[in-house]
Amino acid sequence: MSADPHAALAPSPWIVRFAPLVSPGARVLDLAAGRGRHALHFARRGARVVALDRDPAALVTFAGTSGVETRVADVERDPWPLAAERFDAIVVVRYLHRPLLAHLLAALADDGVLLYETFARGNEAYGKPSNPAFLLEPDELLVLARERLTVVAFEQGRMGGNRPAVIQRLAAVGRQRAWPPLLSAEGLE
Repeated sequence: MSADPHAALAPSPWIVRFAPLVSPGARVLDLAAGRGRHALHFARRGARVVALDRDPAALVTFAGTSGVETRVADVERDPWPLAAERFDAIVVVRYLHRPLLAHLLAALADDGVLLYETFARGNEAYGKPSNPAFLLEPDELLVLARERLTVVAFEQGRMGGNRPAVIQRLAAVGRQRAWPPLLSAEGLE
């Protein structure tokens, strides 16, 4: 068995692909962090991560990790707890609560990075989530981002694999960021 209890919790390939947009030392919000797969990924890359989730039991599994500050908050029932804070990057995976979208944009630095990946309409054919409240409409992330951000990449549609799903994925940067990002053979720099 691995000494790292999170070794089996690999980060999303989409997030890994665009993680180089986030500079070492950046302040990153991992919203709905769960057991920390993305918080840990960014902390290993040198970011200072705020991992926010409503489940203290999930957060305790990686509390105390260097570079990660865990916070418990129910952002669906309580007021937005980060109103006075700004982040260089915000990461959201497999989570949607539309009333928070405006808060996320407000919390993102003018040259910040938004990495978002979650389920979209059509996923009900493959299982949960199937409630429309938890499924993005076609182009929803793209429309949201275009108001304030420059879209680096966007995908939507049926994704294969072990468990087919309908997904939307977005990588976008604030308009104050130097453009275009530098590409190398390994990806973004």
